Amino acid sequence: MKTALTGIFILICIVIIGLVLCQEAKDNGLGSLAGGTSADTYWSKNKGRSREGMLVLATTVGVVIFLLLALLISSKFLNS
Repeated sequence: MKTALTGIFILICIVIIGLVLCQEAKDNGLGSLAGGTSADTYWSKNKGRSREGMLVLATTVGVVIFLLLALLISSKFLNS
């Protein structure tokens, strides 16, 4: 059982890495230090319904599963 959960844990880790790499940067880099502005576009107003919003939601769900699996794998209940 612990071996199967460890395998799922590793798979979740790889999925989270992929999801984070697919997301766009939230800042303008060094331009934001000089007071760069971002225009409000249709995509920035409706991010919850866009591809970016789905990536953020999938990342959040993945991280919650990651944390629960980490707690389950390290628990003494599973080690006995």
